[in-house]
Order: sequence, then C-alpha cells, then structure tokens
Amino acid sequence: MLHSMSTTVAAASERSAAEVNEEIRALWRRSGGTLTTEQRAEYQRLVMEWAAATPRSHRAA
Repeated sequence: MLHSMSTTVAAASERSAAEVNEEIRALWRRSGGTLTTEQRAEYQRLVMEWAAATPRSHRAA
C-alpha cells in the first residue's frame, strides 16, 4: 500500500526507508522509465526522505 504524497518533513520522517523505497519503485513503474519534470522533483524528494529514514549503519560509506 502506498501513502499519499507527504509535503512536510514531520510526515515524511514517520515512514520507514522500505515504505519510501516502495513509493520510489512505484513512481518508476508508473513513469515507464522516463520521468517528467514533475516526477523528477517527486523522485528527488523521495530520495531525500529515504536517506533520512535509512539508519546510518546502512548508508553507503
């Protein structure tokens, strides 16, 4: 199940990295592999949210 787009940092921080990752994957599936300008902005926001939700020990060094 996907969450609706969050627009605040507080709402974004409540989701797990796995939940955000699933939304990123769904965005790519919907786009057919090519992001519009609007989708690219959403992708960038999701990546930032994912990074914030990922524990430090799991991030690439």
